[in-house]
Amino acid sequence: MLKRNVALFGLFMLIANITWAQQPSIKVKHKYEVYRDSLKQVDYNYVFPILGQGAYNKGFDIPYPVGIMGNFMWMEQGIAINNLQLGLQNKNVDIGLTQIDFVQFGENTNTSYTINVRPDIWVFPFLNVYGILGYAHTRTEVNLVYPVTLQSVVEQKVSNMGIGIMAAGAVGPVFISVDANFTWNKPELLDKAVPVRVTGIRLGHTYVFKEKPSRNIAVWVGGFFMETGSATSGQLKLKDALPAADGTKKDAIVSDYYNWYDNEATIPQKLVADQILTPIIDRLDAADGEAIIKYGLEKQVQQKWNGIIGAQFQYNKNWMLRTEWGVLGNRKSALLSVNYRFLL
Repeated sequence: MLKRNVALFGLFMLIANITWAQQPSIKVKHKYEVYRDSLKQVDYNYVFPILGQGAYNKGFDIPYPVGIMGNFMWMEQGIAINNLQLGLQNKNVDIGLTQIDFVQFGENTNTSYTINVRPDIWVFPFLNVYGILGYAHTRTEVNLVYPVTLQSVVEQKVSNMGIGIMAAGAVGPVFISVDANFTWNKPELLDKAVPVRVTGIRLGHTYVFKEKPSRNIAVWVGGFFMETGSATSGQLKLKDALPAADGTKKDAIVSDYYNWYDNEATIPQKLVADQILTPIIDRLDAADGEAIIKYGLEKQVQQKWNGIIGAQFQYNKNWMLRTEWGVLGNRKSALLSVNYRFLL
């Protein structure tokens, strides 16, 4: 019953924006002498990127400064839930948030499908800033294993927006990028947006087409770190937590709860249960659907780091196609994106 309440509160949502900024500037090799010389002759009269003329003078092929990227991403990862607190309120009772230390959760997972648009601009040849605006559908599965065993699934829509920055450079033939963004994700079942912070580190190499040096393929490996705002609190009606039509499940919850209370609960557990769990169960059994359940909890991704591999095909300086996969760790992900770039 507790797990079902928690899930129906919309306790958790993660839309990680692992998209990263446009591939950094490329130092064109001497074997592409004609193309390299043409770059050095470019008369760059645009404001961004600042120092763009200097980059061309040194034989760097810098990307067009402004881009619009469309991204589709799938992600699945484990989540951890801690410090559950419950309270209860109706016309006769007002019980404040009460800590329930003995509640135990099993494996909990979040699966999300995200579509977002990410405009960006190269401020310098080595520094890109961008915004994020998107929509997602998320599915959260929560498993309570003690004091009763229950599984609950909640699906909801999520809007998200954020900002990000990327620094990029190269050491010999290897490019390095460090990307960080901060997003606000608003699930429809939560009163407040959930902040998500992501940092990505990537190392890769760009292979230039011999006949068309403006066309290339870049490959990379790396990792990214994710952290979310952990505290969640709110309230909802008991009838919204457990629909009135689901009488069979209600009866099973009441039966399992009192079986645990009579046969397994310790005296300290019973003292806490008498404060908050038993009053909730009694109102559930009495079909008091207008009672208000108050809640508080902390949630976080199960593993903050995971490994990634990726690749990008640049058809020309206007169009790029990219993919990236989360392959190591508890978090699995797949990204597909199209990027269009232009001169400002």
